[in-house]
Amino acid sequence: MPATTTLALLALFAIAGAATGFVLSSLLARARAPAPVSRWLAGFGVAALWGIAAWRWLTGAVPAWWLPVPLAVGALAIPLTATDLRYRRVPDILTLPAYPLLGLALAFAAVTGPGAELGLRALIGAAVFGGLHLLIHALARRSLGAGDVKLAGSLGGVLGAVHWAALAVASVAAAVVTIVLAATRRWPDGVPHAPGLLGATWLLSLFPATVPPRI
Repeated sequence: MPATTTLALLALFAIAGAATGFVLSSLLARARAPAPVSRWLAGFGVAALWGIAAWRWLTGAVPAWWLPVPLAVGALAIPLTATDLRYRRVPDILTLPAYPLLGLALAFAAVTGPGAELGLRALIGAAVFGGLHLLIHALARRSLGAGDVKLAGSLGGVLGAVHWAALAVASVAAAVVTIVLAATRRWPDGVPHAPGLLGATWLLSLFPATVPPRI
């Protein structure tokens, strides 16, 4: 692919990512329980993540059928990380639509890529990852909020689609990030857990070395 075409595609993905970040930040500001974050932070953050995902696709590291998955996770990662760090909240206005959004991305990957096996792993991953976080929330509410539980279900679908081992890797990575955040300052309302969940899931979706080849 000519360099000019590559640069043009990267620019298009970055622009689309910026627009997506602006829209999601506007939704957070207009929610029933507003959690406004900087439109510029959300816009430039999502633009950067989409640009990286596009680069992975253009270099052949990520197949086209899988590309919508890291794009969808990246769209959610920046605004939800910002709200959790700033307000200690993971708002329903983004966590609930994450299910159909990531579900459609995974369905597209299953239909155009490996097939039903990927879709089945996604469903089981969502149930296992969401169920595990629900159990932790029930046993220790201050350590894990309800918003984290809602987010975990949709992200578990992505992790299950990547590989069963991704569920364990993401759990450990998210715990490490949470521990680091706990060490940086005092969090009266509990340490944010969503940044670790989102970051780990995005990285694993972007480097899906264990995703089966297209059938």
